[in-house]
Amino acid sequence: MDFFISSAYGQAAEGAAAQPSPIFNLIFLGGFVLIFYFLIWRPQSKRAKEHKSLIESLNKGDEVMTTGGMLGKVNRIDEHYVALQVADNVELKMQKSSVAAVLPKGTIKAI
Repeated sequence: MDFFISSAYGQAAEGAAAQPSPIFNLIFLGGFVLIFYFLIWRPQSKRAKEHKSLIESLNKGDEVMTTGGMLGKVNRIDEHYVALQVADNVELKMQKSSVAAVLPKGTIKAI
């Protein structure tokens, strides 16, 4: 079937290395591991530690903001749940992990 298309044959250049050295591959892989560690894993674990310390430091009377943007004052704290007073005679129970930030005192009244 080679009537219309002739076969092309390549010739290797003299002295040219066909494959990179294994040491280069290891350095390249190590670079990717370092980039992954410093740009993804380390900042995420730092944020998780900060959030855990925030959750553990919650006290009754703290004004907080949830991940959904709701503001409230902490009335009760359980092992896994927190009760927030969001208005007069309105109390919502939420998971502790849904607390995003502790606000300065008086923030809710100022809004």
